[in-house]
Amino acid sequence: MHVLVIGAAGITGRLVVSSLADNIQHHAKAMVRKTDQMSDMEKLGAKPVLADLEQDFSYAMNDVNAIIFAAGSGSSTGSDKTTAIDRNGAIKAVDLAVAHGIERFIMLSSFGADQPHKGPENMQHYLQAKHDADEHLIKSGLSYTIVRPVALTNEPATGKIKAASRLMNPGLFISREDVAEVLVQSLLIKETKNRVFDIASGSTPIEEALKLL
Repeated sequence: MHVLVIGAAGITGRLVVSSLADNIQHHAKAMVRKTDQMSDMEKLGAKPVLADLEQDFSYAMNDVNAIIFAAGSGSSTGSDKTTAIDRNGAIKAVDLAVAHGIERFIMLSSFGADQPHKGPENMQHYLQAKHDADEHLIKSGLSYTIVRPVALTNEPATGKIKAASRLMNPGLFISREDVAEVLVQSLLIKETKNRVFDIASGSTPIEEALKLL
């Protein structure tokens, strides 16, 4: 598939780009906000495109048939950026995907986005933003997958996870590398289509866990 990675310069986004580049079934197009990030994407094996979620980025959708949305405002920004990126930027990406006839949309969401009001008080605005974007995607008519990982770490990949519509005892962490691999594998695993699921570090190989959904 020809895949646009939105948020490609982020930690998880870069891992997604690397995974796509290593997979002969896919071609990666990496959306970045800064010109100095473009050469990094080329080194990872992707075609870079300069665009900003807070501006017009419709041209980034050209010549792709799938999107992986891995953008995020980051923990150091305020609630205004969370709204602008995690909510409004994601919603805009969904609408543009519909307008461009994109076949597949993979959304990186967050554990707890199904019930934002039950999350820690300092996380509720973020979880609500993710919730709103997820609901917009579900109602869009696109072939979607929404992945909700628990807290992310920079530990090496294990290649093993647990995945379910709702994990009751999910554990605390999952590596970003494993999350990136889940996002990429979800592109072609039919059991993930039109599904929303939680993921955490586990004991089942990623492909097997996704096929058991």
